[in-house]
Amino acid sequence: MREYRQARSKRRPGNKIIGFGALAVLLPAYIVMGITGIIELQVFVMYAALIAGAYLLVGARVLLACWFPVLYLGFAVPPPDTLVAVITQPVKIAISEWAVALLYALGYPVGSAGVVIQIAQFEMLVAAACSGLNSLISLSAICLFYVYLRHRHDLTALILMSLLVVPVTILANFIRVIILILTTYYAGEAVAQGILHDFAGLVTFAAALATMMAIEAVYTRLQPTRLKVGSVER
Repeated sequence: MREYRQARSKRRPGNKIIGFGALAVLLPAYIVMGITGIIELQVFVMYAALIAGAYLLVGARVLLACWFPVLYLGFAVPPPDTLVAVITQPVKIAISEWAVALLYALGYPVGSAGVVIQIAQFEMLVAAACSGLNSLISLSAICLFYVYLRHRHDLTALILMSLLVVPVTILANFIRVIILILTTYYAGEAVAQGILHDFAGLVTFAAALATMMAIEAVYTRLQPTRLKVGSVER
């Protein structure tokens, strides 16, 4: 609402040909997706239709001025399962191999085949929840909102922090898998897959978010120094 109030003076109805043309395609597609039961695509089409309707009411200049709320709404759209599988599988395999390589180097009796990890007599499956995609979406949403509030006028900070979300999230999930493997080895599979599984997820998510905040704090602290150096050089 704050962005809209600031951009309200730019309000001009959008081009009717473009707006109604988009709705003429999107609304039937929404109905078809509902009939066929493709929920993910139906939600995506609904999101696009909302943007088209907003374009008709307020115009492109207001939408551009309110680009972050419009973009942020997209996090509510669940990705298609096929896309999840394509993106998740390489991440799961990589995290499994890294975790096994580290623990094997430390002397643990551990091995892996794809996303299946064997630790002593126990066998683990690196599921989708440990692969990084689910936490990547939620963590990206929280971090982008945090950075936007802190640096809404600093495009460099927004881009930098956005690029760091992916490696930080992968590192956090790598740590989570390490914790679960060690818990399985020392306490057994029942304990590792019980309450400690969810607790490890919460701790890892908090650690990832804290890392993003620490990076943002370092960036903020370096800004005045960089400005002063630039002033001296000039």
